[in-house]
Amino acid sequence: MEFVHVKVLERANLHTGFANDDKKFFARIPSEKLLLALEPETASIFCQYLPSEKLHGADQAFHVSTEGTRYMVVDLGGGTADITVHEKQKNGHLKELHRASGNDCGGISVDGRFFQMLVKILGGPLMKKIKDEDPAAYLDLFREFEAVKRTIVNGKEGKVNITIPYASLDNNCRKILGEDLKAVIASSPFSKEISLRGDKMRIDAHLIINLFKPTIDNIVSLMDDILKNKDVKGVTQILLVGGFSECRLIQDAVVMKFHDKKVIIPDEAGLSVLKGAVLFGHRPDYVQIRVMRFTYGVETTNTFDPRKHDVKYCKETEGVMRCYNIFKKYVKNKSVQAGKIVCKKFDTIHKYQKCIGFSIYVSTDENPMYTTDKTCTKLCEIDLKLPDPSEDTRYVDVEFVFGNTEITIRATDRNSGKEIKTKLNLI
Repeated sequence: MEFVHVKVLERANLHTGFANDDKKFFARIPSEKLLLALEPETASIFCQYLPSEKLHGADQAFHVSTEGTRYMVVDLGGGTADITVHEKQKNGHLKELHRASGNDCGGISVDGRFFQMLVKILGGPLMKKIKDEDPAAYLDLFREFEAVKRTIVNGKEGKVNITIPYASLDNNCRKILGEDLKAVIASSPFSKEISLRGDKMRIDAHLIINLFKPTIDNIVSLMDDILKNKDVKGVTQILLVGGFSECRLIQDAVVMKFHDKKVIIPDEAGLSVLKGAVLFGHRPDYVQIRVMRFTYGVETTNTFDPRKHDVKYCKETEGVMRCYNIFKKYVKNKSVQAGKIVCKKFDTIHKYQKCIGFSIYVSTDENPMYTTDKTCTKLCEIDLKLPDPSEDTRYVDVEFVFGNTEITIRATDRNSGKEIKTKLNLI
């Protein structure tokens, strides 16, 4: 049995995956002991168990655990905003109405604008020098800014104080810019909004609030686009979770934009995902219906049919004209019951063939024809090693299990009934 860890694969492809030590740690865990959880799902599961008094914004009439309730889950973390929509089912389980989607509009995006503001004041070379050569000072600076992100509120007037690594910044200003830190700030574009008092950088509150605006606008826009989808009609509650959701500026913006919906923030919103993951480990079947992100299928070959196939994919094999690069569809990008099994038969096309290989493809199109279509992407390659190769045609039964957080593949040799060793290549 092998698992296609789709979530990990997506992050690896974006070069934002686990560090090498983390990869080695996961590599030591047997596949059957490792279960991937989707963050908005685990937060949603966690909130099923919370009493209404633990949900800020809820009242006695609100219960996410009530059958038929439709609600949006907005998981705002450091890097991304992940959004999904769930419906409570009669059997107590959850149905996904909109697949988890989002963008890079988490708390780090605000950090990026704070960094760019400092670059306009101190210059890029100086900031790079501090980041590379004095990481402790750099981390202290952004740790202080993190505290501001959690406490800043709309309507704040006057100055916001941020404790800075004064000695490091001042020394580098003198060495690189030839002036002390106070003089550099006084000659910057922010001379009227920013001043120094000891080791405190005093910044106008409106300047800090404006750093959040692009990120908040992106989050609200994502939510609005999803709520316009006809499949999620009837959503009455919005659940804000994740550390960044504790920011009052975000809470106020969501309440103002979606004033016709109840906005709920659980106690310790930043821990909702982690605590929910523990519950998910005990009940991995809690979400029973998921919306597939893509159309899934395999690349296969078939006897050439001039009425259906493009001649450019045709070539002769063992005296038979065959069409290659065919996308054989298994599951469309639609709602799928968790644990849905698709059984397919594969056979050999050469005598004494030692293995059967095929590739799993995904497509944003519901009905792709060929794996070379622009909408198609190769997800992975599968090699099934055949026991005792022979000149006869060999048949292998393959089960694909869809609808979970991972895709499971099992292969059985039809002749012997034995499970076949499966090699999975994600590269």
